[in-house]
Amino acid sequence: MAVLSFHECLDQLPSYRQLPQQPDLPSGCTWGFWDTDGKRDELGTLNLLTPEVVANAAREIREGISVSLNWSLAKPNLPVFQRQRLEHTIINNKTKGSANSFDDEVRFNTQSGSQWDGLRHVVHREAGACYNGVREEDVEARDSSLETPLGIDKWHDRGGIVGRGVLVDYVAYAQRHQIHYSPAKYHAISQHELAEAAREQGTTFRQGDVLIVRSGLIKWYNECSDQEVRDAFFADPHKQSVGVSPTEDAVEWLWNQHFAAVAGDALAWEPVPYPADRPSFHQHLLALWGTPIGELWDLEQLAATCARLNRYSFFLTSVPLNVPGGVASPPNAVAVF
Repeated sequence: MAVLSFHECLDQLPSYRQLPQQPDLPSGCTWGFWDTDGKRDELGTLNLLTPEVVANAAREIREGISVSLNWSLAKPNLPVFQRQRLEHTIINNKTKGSANSFDDEVRFNTQSGSQWDGLRHVVHREAGACYNGVREEDVEARDSSLETPLGIDKWHDRGGIVGRGVLVDYVAYAQRHQIHYSPAKYHAISQHELAEAAREQGTTFRQGDVLIVRSGLIKWYNECSDQEVRDAFFADPHKQSVGVSPTEDAVEWLWNQHFAAVAGDALAWEPVPYPADRPSFHQHLLALWGTPIGELWDLEQLAATCARLNRYSFFLTSVPLNVPGGVASPPNAVAVF
């Protein structure tokens, strides 16, 4: 079957079951769909953020209220997977003969806290490559004169991630339905629960939305007064945590909504540990579809604002770091009502 061109059918995107089976590639793979004039696409589902979609999203701005979605770069105190924690140095320029001025330097892992997972982050196990067939050796290339495919800078160059954000507040849904769980333990949020939570909020989805799921991990962190307990959670190599369950039904449902990106306050957006009997959402979203995943976003003020205004959609802007060949980035995200 011939590879479809999304540019030819933006108004009629294929459903998950209509995606063509490409030779020697996993089912549900969209490699080549966004390619134009023989040029390999590097944006994946961000192509859904068309000028029309962005202009419609701007109509969400009514009250003039803005909410930052970025957790402090210093949190968590002990980053997951033994990543580099924030190092912040204040420099008094008197030592350089320049009085009355200061500089500072920061060093951190771009995935130590609030982050976008970029399309270089995951290699698909079966396909043996990142999104759209980018090979591991292309990601690891150190020669700055070479092309750096799938770099986070490609998102920056397109003007960032700008569109309509939609919050699904699973924490509030669970409270209403007396679902008791700890975000710091394994808890799988089903596709049915996401859809029901959205329906109860009065929220409908549009093509090109950024789906944001509040699962409660940042809330747990804020309410846990014992630093040792919090550090133990993030340091545990066998940690468990909440997230959206990557069942076959959920994968199909997520694709059929045609989201531009997904994000949340969980460690990995999906539950940890990843499933052993089927591909994770990271495999589907990042590697097969080219869909950005946001993790460890601070959604507490956002949830409170949505509840107060009784609406869960907003204008979203996010401009990642302009690092050529970057794998990930803090989101630098703001919701505007």
